[in-house]
Amino acid sequence: MKVLVTGGAGFIGSHLVDAYVSAGHDVVVLDNFSTGDHRNLRPEARVVKGDVRDADLVNGLFELEQFNLVNHHAAQLDVRISVANPAFDAEQNIIGSVNLLQAAVTTGVERFIFASSGGTVYGDQQVFPADETHPTNPISPYGVSKLSVEKYLGYFAYQYGLRFGVLRYTNVYGPRQNSHGEAGVVAIFCTRMLSGEQPIIFGSGEQTRDYVYVGDIARANLMATDYLERHPSGTFNICTNTEVTINQLFQQLNGMVENQFEEVHGEAKPGEQFRSVCAYDKAAAELGWKPEVDLEEGLRRTMESFRK
Repeated sequence: MKVLVTGGAGFIGSHLVDAYVSAGHDVVVLDNFSTGDHRNLRPEARVVKGDVRDADLVNGLFELEQFNLVNHHAAQLDVRISVANPAFDAEQNIIGSVNLLQAAVTTGVERFIFASSGGTVYGDQQVFPADETHPTNPISPYGVSKLSVEKYLGYFAYQYGLRFGVLRYTNVYGPRQNSHGEAGVVAIFCTRMLSGEQPIIFGSGEQTRDYVYVGDIARANLMATDYLERHPSGTFNICTNTEVTINQLFQQLNGMVENQFEEVHGEAKPGEQFRSVCAYDKAAAELGWKPEVDLEEGLRRTMESFRK
């Protein structure tokens, strides 16, 4: 099967490329390398440098390659950037996605997987953990853009019969995470601790997140790929059903560097939820997926990858 992975040189995307290549698929990567890195890529994958916002480039690539599956992970990923510049966020995350969807239906793509965000599309949660039926009331432009693309997928499925999978990730972490462009707190803490710099915990540190290891994310994407052979669509939380405070995360990582650092807090950031945790029961029942790497083991692997 010929697979396009957008954002395939980035943190999550490159792990998906590894998984698809290992499964024997023919993989093409589309990435603008704003945060992606050539060193993340398998030599078996063919690489096209370009931006999903470039409709002419996207259309030409789809006409040339005739993909069977699109796995769309190229995105503006930072909630804080979306708050500061909503128009940029919308251009990258909505317009870029619509370009891909239009090219997909024009060239007969069979399946489309989209990386959404369980941490932001639900907004301030009413139920803990949130399942896929939870109301979607995002409180950041990033969450709005992710939910908008989910709605566009529904339209393209209704109008053109496109099979689609939506994977709503919570906070993904692991090797290759970019501590600058992608603003993952695990990567930021690891980088600062290993370089001897004091990590800063924004706000009280009692805000919670649901941390899921990137290897488990890659497995979920392969399972969703198979699922769409038998089903027209599906939306799934990909998460751990475990609520962890930023303070707890700091303490675990600090223990891996012999507790060199004190807890230092800074001003809270706008546009961020206080509590976020999701349920994966639907993914377990329909995809056969559940997380396999617990937080302690995942953080250990991540810290070791940053040491190297």
